[in-house]
Amino acid sequence: MATKTTTAKSAATRTPKEENALKELFIDELKDIYWAEQHLVKVLPKMAKGATSDELKQAINDHLEQTKNHVSRLESAFESIGEKAKAVKCEAMAGLLKEADELLEETDKGTEVRDVAIISASQKVEHYEIASYGTLKTLAGVLGFTEAQKLLDETLQEEKAADSLLTQVAENYVNEAAAAE
Repeated sequence: MATKTTTAKSAATRTPKEENALKELFIDELKDIYWAEQHLVKVLPKMAKGATSDELKQAINDHLEQTKNHVSRLESAFESIGEKAKAVKCEAMAGLLKEADELLEETDKGTEVRDVAIISASQKVEHYEIASYGTLKTLAGVLGFTEAQKLLDETLQEEKAADSLLTQVAENYVNEAAAAE
């Protein structure tokens, strides 16, 4: 059986049509994550308020401040490629945020089980953001948007750190405390 080898086209070998399609995809994805970050700024305070553990509340509040910076950084990324920052509803994030809201409603206030639910919902959001920023960073590099690539990588590293911190909070206290309730 013969195998077909495919190679990625470099910027020099992509047609203008291919280049435009890739840039359009990149901009569309930027608009999605911009919407997502703006909505997280609204949702994170509710999640922090619902948390029982002081450590989890602090982690969420710290990430809220980072998320505000992510919004500003995305605006800079748009500007660096000559585009106006525009948010377009991100259906994936909307679904994740709806699920987070449902988890808050379905768990009892003041319990560690609620904290487990908040961590679960938060990590789903973080994983979506990590995937989005990883893709965007790579596309920015392919398109030659070096400033946007740098900005997106900075946010990507912060999202990975936030995910890691949530894991630590869960493993250091919350999961065991919830199991004991």
